[in-house]
Amino acid sequence: MSDQPDVLILGGGSGGYACAFRAAQLGKTVTLIEEDKVGGTCLHRGCIPTKALVHAAEVADTVTHASALGIGATLDGIDLGGVHAYKNATVERLYKGLQGLVRSHKIEVVHGTGRYGGGRTVHVGDRTITGASLVLATGSQVRGLPGLEIGGRILTSDEALTFPELPKRVVVLGGGVIGVEFASIWASLGADVTIVEALPRLVAAEDEWSSKQLTRALRKRGITIMTATRFAKAVQDESTVSVTVESGDTIEADLLLVAVGRGPRTPDIGLTENGVVLDSRGFVTVDDSLRTSQPDVYAVGDIVAGPQLAHRGFQQGIFVAETIAGLTPTPIEDSGIPRVTYSKPEVASVGLTEDQARERHGDVATVVYDLAGNGKSQILGTSGGVKLVRAGATEGPVVGIHMVGERVGELIGEAQLIVNWGAYPDDVATLVHAHPTQAEALGEAHLALAGTPLHSHS
Repeated sequence: MSDQPDVLILGGGSGGYACAFRAAQLGKTVTLIEEDKVGGTCLHRGCIPTKALVHAAEVADTVTHASALGIGATLDGIDLGGVHAYKNATVERLYKGLQGLVRSHKIEVVHGTGRYGGGRTVHVGDRTITGASLVLATGSQVRGLPGLEIGGRILTSDEALTFPELPKRVVVLGGGVIGVEFASIWASLGADVTIVEALPRLVAAEDEWSSKQLTRALRKRGITIMTATRFAKAVQDESTVSVTVESGDTIEADLLLVAVGRGPRTPDIGLTENGVVLDSRGFVTVDDSLRTSQPDVYAVGDIVAGPQLAHRGFQQGIFVAETIAGLTPTPIEDSGIPRVTYSKPEVASVGLTEDQARERHGDVATVVYDLAGNGKSQILGTSGGVKLVRAGATEGPVVGIHMVGERVGELIGEAQLIVNWGAYPDDVATLVHAHPTQAEALGEAHLALAGTPLHSHS
């Protein structure tokens, strides 16, 4: 135990533990403070458990539609307890592996709620720990709405992950990533789902084309979508919840999921009181090297304004560890970080939307390759497409890739290489994509943007 480690990290989520591991690899002594479990929201209440539910929902869909493939299978019901057991076992296996990595890196974990004490110091329990460098990685928390009390049949994503009943009717308040994913899960498990979104479209941070594709697909699945619709109030009893929107219309449901986003966990931990500057929304203000307003104090992950993605926090943690060790890592640009919404169908993107590209580059060129022309997509029975955005009307690199369809999240690795390495359409058009795969759609889209389409009309 040391009260003066080389690197002190407040928060053991994706950003915190990645920073700890990399710092330890680089020969630093590391102390990690975590009030709950190492792995944070992503492992225990976010990415992993929700994607386990997504997979269970995929299996249910496969069985439901098996007869269309000539397979004699029927869905006899959903054992929600069994689904939760599968989900929890997946999380527990990964958690045990993570604990082993913590031990192997010889990282001291201090369990307790840390409070920033100024400088590079954190108070936790009866200990005061001062690092040569301090990394703030306290993550995010679910947001609510004024006057809407969480409890009973009004849930956030935290409660939805463990709710013991399978609802027949659900209202999802919020059409962002979390709301869309849960709506998709519940619809696959047989629920009647309504999404209420105040903004004009779903997944508003994505390209408008992606939003339209997703909306069309979800409606085809029977999900009711109410965009440009503001929530007014909710009233619940023991078995139902009644949701009223500003127009006065009322929706009756078994559950209301409040999925209006996540905010930074920066209040009440001593940051502003001790000189760490926050922006108007409560995010820690940092420079390009993720340094805060205090010397040798850094911030990573969801407390830094930008896309709230576990892999963003993870990479930022590595970046800060290398910076502390005196290396010169390349700064991370948020637009170059891949994004995936695990709905049915999936939405995956990297780089700039068309509107962002026009704002930054002026003239742009776009092309959409429809998955109707892709053999593997037809085998899977999925619709959607690949949209490319190029800087410049006639020449320039690909600066945005946007995909909608089953399993397109698996294509985002190649997509991020194309965007982050500044590839031109001709560069990608010459690459060979195995047949039949959905990756061919990426190749076909680049052939089209290069002016030599083969399986699409010019």
